[in-house]
Order: sequence, then structure tokens, then C-alpha cells
Amino acid sequence: MHVPRRVVSLRLFDIGLTDTAYPFLLFLSQAETEQVLSEHLGARGVTVERGVELVRTEVNGSHTVCWLRGRDGVEEAVAARYVVGCDGAHSTVRQQAGIGFEGYAYPQTFLLADLEVDGLEPKGAVHSYVSGSGMLFFFPLGSPASWRLLAMRPPDLPDTEVTPALLQEITRRYADDGLLLRDPAWMTDFRLHNRGAAHYRAGRCFLAGDAAHIHSPAGGQGMNTGIQDALNLGWKLALVCRGAAPEELLETYEVERAPVGRLVRRLTDRAFTIGTSGNPVIRFARNQLAPYVAPLVLRARPLRRRLFRTVSELGIHYRRSPLSVGGSRTPRRGPRAGDRLPDLPRGLQSLTATTGWHLLLAGPPSLWPDQRLAPLLEGRADLVTVHRIGDRSPWPPGVAHGLVRPDGHLGYVAEGADLEGLGAYLAQWVRREPRSR
Repeated sequence: MHVPRRVVSLRLFDIGLTDTAYPFLLFLSQAETEQVLSEHLGARGVTVERGVELVRTEVNGSHTVCWLRGRDGVEEAVAARYVVGCDGAHSTVRQQAGIGFEGYAYPQTFLLADLEVDGLEPKGAVHSYVSGSGMLFFFPLGSPASWRLLAMRPPDLPDTEVTPALLQEITRRYADDGLLLRDPAWMTDFRLHNRGAAHYRAGRCFLAGDAAHIHSPAGGQGMNTGIQDALNLGWKLALVCRGAAPEELLETYEVERAPVGRLVRRLTDRAFTIGTSGNPVIRFARNQLAPYVAPLVLRARPLRRRLFRTVSELGIHYRRSPLSVGGSRTPRRGPRAGDRLPDLPRGLQSLTATTGWHLLLAGPPSLWPDQRLAPLLEGRADLVTVHRIGDRSPWPPGVAHGLVRPDGHLGYVAEGADLEGLGAYLAQWVRREPRSR
């Protein structure tokens, strides 16, 4: 954090978390993330078609017909059981479904660029510059350039085309420490909005990512939140289309993800307002007090942990979801139904990394013979993987069992060896598949 006549280092990495193998923040550009995902899909025979536009949708009984226009301008019709709009703030799917997108635009204009910066040290840190007229951030990027610049256009500068000279002038005003910008990979300006979809589903159409919620980039929550949306919906669609789950499972998508979208919008709005406000009191607290107070406050490890869980989104849970059920007795401590399965003891998440449901059975293996589990797993052997974890349990020593959802959150948790509650949960959410002949 750079303020006049002072540079303050805020460290969030020494947090002492033991329930994740990755207790740090990693800056990965959207381009690199898309490349990783595209390569993963390509290895499984899935091709991502670029330059294809959704023109309109038509509901036709049990399917939705999507009219697509390619680069050559030719339209083709594709029938799909469901349509997921991941098509951004101006989502055609959302508009075609008639879903409202309420919110507001921020008055400020922002500039974004990927470029090289000479004189900015250290290179692996986020650098923020705040002043009375706005703010400037440099985020370590790696590709397609070393740094990403995010800046608020000063109100006295004309609303002209973004050029290297304009970016250099803004940097000079905010930083004033000899930084030299060069070799921009791309530059743009934009207005920020805070908006959310009235619903995440309308019939056979769903919304995810920016199509469902947009907000300021404060905290770097946007892409991660969208990916979580897609993961939450993806496994549910896969099981329903396979006939391995009831249609009601899809109704839990909005129940679980809409509150997360609202929370992210609220938190990022607060951070953005504090960072850009011209109110004299807020400006004094931000520019004069924060550089002295923040390092003292962040010395408290519990606070650093809480902040890290918020920024990393590891603290997100679905405890109020109908998919989150506790048994007649539940462990006194440890993860509850709806919580993300912690990687503690280390290796639990690797154990449950394959697709499908995972049943964790803690306690002596003799309590969990195959004949006890057979009635529950009949017709579900390809859907539920059993793990007798003994004393490598995320709960206090003793006997407990939990069912991990395909997205890594716990669906059912109970203390003891009574499997009646688990049986009821499976009967409701995990359908038996017919035997192959």
C-alpha cells in the first residue's frame, strides 16, 4: 500500500491454515485460466467453438431450441434439454428468459491494461496507490504481460481514448515515484456496475457468472464466483440428465448460489466505496489512518484467517440448503452439512477428487462391513464411492459418517454408525440406476 511519504506492507500469507493444501493467493489471468480449461476439455474430446453467437431461444416442450450464428453469418438450430447462460453482463439468455437485472452503475470511469512496468518492486506483490482523487492498482500477472493496471480516471482528465500516454500520466499523478509503463498488450476503459439477476433460473434456462451478477473487481472475486456457479450447477445438471437425480435437485442451484452472489456484491461494493469515496472523513481514514492501523490489525492471525477465507471464498457454505442435512446426532466439532470438506487430515480432498458422491466412514472398519452398506449402494455403485477412513477423520475421534457431494461440500453428516438417516438422504437425492442387461 503506497500512500504519500509512506509504503506499508500488508502480509496475508502467514495465516496458519491447516485445512487446505493451498494457503496462499495465486494471481492467474483469465486468459491463462481459459487455456487450462480449454486444454482440459480438449483432452476429453470437447471442442470450444469461438465466434458463435446465440441469437434467440425458443421453448419447445421438453427442449429449448437455440439459434446460433457463426462467423460466416449462417444460423443453425440446436435443441438442448437445458441452456446455461454464461454470456456475461449483456446476457442474451437472461434477456430471452425475461429475467430482470437490477442494480446501478458507479459514476467513475476506470482504465484497465496489461503491460510492463519498470521500477515497480517487489514483483510478486499487489501494489495499491490511493490519493484524494482516486486509486491505482498493479496486480502481478505473468501473461500476456507482467502487470495488470487498474486505475480510476481522475475527474479532471477528459474522457478521451485510452493511450499509453494517458496511462503514464495517471500513473504519474497517483504514484509519482518514477514508474515507467511500456509495451501494453491491451488497454480499455469501462464503467463498473453492481447488478444481480432477479432469478438464476427460468424454466429450462439457467444463469451463471456475470450473466447472474456483476460487481466491482475489489477483492478479485468475479471469476472465482462465476466458476463456483458453474461447478455447483454442472454436477446437478449432469446427474439429472443421466437420470441419477430428481429434477428437484436443480431447484437447489438458486437457493445455494444466489445468497453467495448477493454477499459478493455487498462486500465488493463496500470495499469499492471506501476506496473511491471523496467524503472527507472516509478519505482521511483511508489515506491517513489505514496505513498505520491496518498493519496492527492484521497482526492478529484469526483476523488474517477470516480475511483469507473471505477473499479465497474457502469460507462459503450451504448450510441452509435443502441438500444439507444432519443426522439425528451430529459431531460436536468439525465440518457440518453444507460446509466445504476440509483437507484435514491432509489428503481427504485428494481422496474425494473424482466425480460422483463420496461416503466417508470414520471409526473402526469393522463397523462398516460390506453387508451393511450393500442395501444403500444397490443401484448406486457407480455414483457413490465408499472410503473407510478410520481415524483420519475431519471430525473428533469416534464414529461418524458423511456424504460428500460432487462439488466437495458435505451433503449429509451424522455421528455414530446408524445409517437410517443416510438411507433417507440417498433415497431423496441419489436415484438407483437400473441394472444393465
